[in-house]
Amino acid sequence: MKNTLKSISCWILALTGTIVMAQESSTSAAALGRITITAYIPPQTEALPSGAENMLTNKLNQLLTTNGISGSGVNSRFIIAPSIVVTSKDITSTAPAMTAISLDVNLYVGDGFDGKRYAAKTVSVKGVGTNETRAYLDAIKNIKPNDPAMQSFLSGAKSKIIDYYNARCTQIINEANALANSQMKFEEAMYKLTSIPEECTECYTKAMAAAGPMFRKKIERDCKVKMVEANNLWNANQDWDTANTVGQLLSSIDPEASCYKDAKALSDKIGKRVLEIDKREWNYKMEIDVNLKRDAIKAIRDIGVAYGNGQPSTVVYRSIW
Repeated sequence: MKNTLKSISCWILALTGTIVMAQESSTSAAALGRITITAYIPPQTEALPSGAENMLTNKLNQLLTTNGISGSGVNSRFIIAPSIVVTSKDITSTAPAMTAISLDVNLYVGDGFDGKRYAAKTVSVKGVGTNETRAYLDAIKNIKPNDPAMQSFLSGAKSKIIDYYNARCTQIINEANALANSQMKFEEAMYKLTSIPEECTECYTKAMAAAGPMFRKKIERDCKVKMVEANNLWNANQDWDTANTVGQLLSSIDPEASCYKDAKALSDKIGKRVLEIDKREWNYKMEIDVNLKRDAIKAIRDIGVAYGNGQPSTVVYRSIW
């Protein structure tokens, strides 16, 4: 009992400030549009043995994915974090002697940016091993992702996350519009909008409607920037290698951009000039038909993914207890 109270006391003290976490995983198109919760292992009162932290992280990710939640995400504001309390630790009288350990694994889900707790669940597990590390691993292994109580725990957390987005829908969209309209930060704006889960049906629909014009403005801006660069490169040095460099640049221009016709004209011009000076056919294929029937939402999500993956991997989380 004394050990338990000491563990709880130290745990609370350890989480009164902010916590820095290095995330190992990156976001994906599949993750955007879904509720995302990141597994985060804060410092424990009693340090976890080598290997136990990785197993616990894997177990939490398994718990999330088993219950229909994305367990990854760059800068995900929602986290699931454990507080492990050792309730007993004994050496058995068997031959050979074994370590027997009992743990209360307190699981918390909440908003790591605002420091709000959404759900809590305590799981009691036991483990036995030839040493303390093996006993920990055996105990953690006994956390059951398919346990109905776990499903209920995460279901409640998901409902709170959906409430979060629904309550702040207008604010999120306004923030995204401000990023796109006044700061030309189209990628960040679309990342913000595509982070809204599809489960928030009405808000998600509004967000995708707002993302459409941003996508259009982005491809228009990118086309103009790339055309300036392409013309500068070609005007500075008209040879085979430069033609190929410019060709790669032109082929990355979205066919739906209004200046795509200028890109095509420059491509034709380069082809003729290369034939004159190098006596070779230059047939760099521009992707004129690639995006004509694309999934617009996927294209927007891809931009969000690229932005998310380019962000720093260190996130500062506040206590959710």
